[in-house]
Amino acid sequence: MPQAPTAVPGTQSGIFAALALKKDFDDGQVQALRGVDFSIEHGEFVAVTGPSGCGKSTLLSLLGALDRPSEGRLLFRGQSIHELPDLAAFRAREIGFIFQAFHLLPTFTAIENVQIPMFETDRSTPDRKARARELLEAVGLGKRLDHFPAKMSGGERQRVAIARSLANDPVVLLADEPTGNLDSENAHHVLDLLARLHRERNVTLVLVTHDMSVARRATRAIEMKDGHICFDGDPAKLSEHS
Repeated sequence: MPQAPTAVPGTQSGIFAALALKKDFDDGQVQALRGVDFSIEHGEFVAVTGPSGCGKSTLLSLLGALDRPSEGRLLFRGQSIHELPDLAAFRAREIGFIFQAFHLLPTFTAIENVQIPMFETDRSTPDRKARARELLEAVGLGKRLDHFPAKMSGGERQRVAIARSLANDPVVLLADEPTGNLDSENAHHVLDLLARLHRERNVTLVLVTHDMSVARRATRAIEMKDGHICFDGDPAKLSEHS
């Protein structure tokens, strides 16, 4: 019988809480997460940083219910994520994903790509199109609605991906190295856009990056090393710690 949802003391207002979270691969030979504990409050902008292989992308996959922990519990608003009755619906309605590689469908236009998450809802076709147009205009692409990804720059493609992540008004945005494929100018614009969306829409933003300068744009930084959290606090102090 599944365990009843568990509330975590002191995190009643939290979006996420991790309790002794572990994740192993290759039958336990690789320990990506080794007993991680943390909570994330609604509306926070948290950067998760650290070197390659430290466990940060694994952590993001667990937060987005794209994978299951090997041990421990991960709670969303006090309830175990993997006890939720419909994980696909949870991902579609509560979480917006932004990836380094954009993951746009090449045969779909910008406005069609943004509508994809809305197919999980009961929105009408006109409503989906209107919503996609509104979001593309919000990220500065109102004149690129009918362009295909191949005809867009990397920065524009990432802005389409950001618009798509907002399609269903998620309470959480999970961004995995969102500036990793961009030049410095486009990376700066994308970070400005994410910071503005976080501020204006009051979404919880969790951004994974190996770049300390990107991490310092957040309001809180979690630094990882060898599957553990080695720092959790003010991003301005990352330079002192690292």
